[in-house]
Parts: sequence; structure tokens; C-alpha cells
Amino acid sequence: MEENVLSGNVIGAAIEVHRVLGPGLLESAYELALERELAMQGLRVERQKPVPLAYKGAALGDGFRIDLLANDRLIVEIKAVERIQPIHEAQLLTYLRLTGKSIGLLINFNERILKSGVKRVANGL
Repeated sequence: MEENVLSGNVIGAAIEVHRVLGPGLLESAYELALERELAMQGLRVERQKPVPLAYKGAALGDGFRIDLLANDRLIVEIKAVERIQPIHEAQLLTYLRLTGKSIGLLINFNERILKSGVKRVANGL
């Protein structure tokens, strides 16, 4: 599946989750619901996927976890905050760089209209 189509499908699924649950829950609730919605749409999705970290050639174990990974191509970072901050975008960009993935979505479910809380982030590889 092409990345633009995949990201569009994930955004549509997130809008459906937001329509059903509304704002005001913890990130973990949205993560579980979005995982379910994506699976119902036939996408392969991994939740809390551990990512190994290497530092100067030394393996350090699992350095971080990706909220959701769709079709092994698209990282989804879920937030439930008042406002997306630059550090949130930097976090997703670092995840993209360290995993070699090219595209990610930062989704803030704590918005009245979810479209206002979606940010697409690309890794310039």
C-alpha cells in the first residue's frame, strides 16, 4: 500500500475512534481503540513495538517503543495533550530516523475536531 493511501487510511481510522470516544481520555485508551480500528480495516498493526537502540556501535537493548506501527511502514505517535509541542514532532522525527521509516503521524486526540490535531511528519532519509 502506497504511503499516502496508508496515512489517509490511518487518519480516517483515527477520526472514527475520535468520533466514537471523543476527547478527554488517556493516550492508552486511544492507542487500544486505534489498534482495533486499524485491524478491522485489514491493516497489520503492532502496538508498543520495542525498538532496539545502538549507541556508538554498542547494542543497548530496547531503547524506546513505538505507539503503533501500521503495515511495517508508518509510525503513529499518539498524544492526548492540550497542544502539540515542537518536542512531540522532534520525538516522532527521531523515531523515524532511528528506525529508517520515512513517514509518521502525530495524532492528538485531545482536540474538539481531530483534524486539527493531526500532523504528518516525513523523514528526509
